[in-house]
Amino acid sequence: MTDPRSKLISSHKFIERLGNELNNVAHLLLLFVLWIAVLWSTTASVFDILHKGTPSLDDLLLFFIYLEILAMIGIYFQTKRMPVRFLIYIAITAVTRVLVVDVKIMSNATIMTYAGAIAVLALAVLIIKYSSAKFPGGSSDQS
Repeated sequence: MTDPRSKLISSHKFIERLGNELNNVAHLLLLFVLWIAVLWSTTASVFDILHKGTPSLDDLLLFFIYLEILAMIGIYFQTKRMPVRFLIYIAITAVTRVLVVDVKIMSNATIMTYAGAIAVLALAVLIIKYSSAKFPGGSSDQS
């Protein structure tokens, strides 16, 4: 006669493995959808630039954001690790883009706030780089 506890433990392990696999599949599927969406947005931006006739600094910064997102997705597919620093680079570029586009209509306090946000994000990158070099625990830039 089999022990009911062993059946329960076996069922629990099966459900846990199944849940982990479903989570991995969903994660990869959503990253692939994000990859397609970034390529789609990039293509639409290229057509907008062609229609305008020339790219602006705003457009170029947007392309850097797209590039960083694609690089981050590529690194995840290769290593199964999410590079946290890339998220911060994206945030720095996004804040810079807002600052560049709207600087003529911003107050000095708003400009200083955005500049401070960029400085805090840059400091976060330095802290992550330092801590990953000083306290390695696998590969760097992991979440």
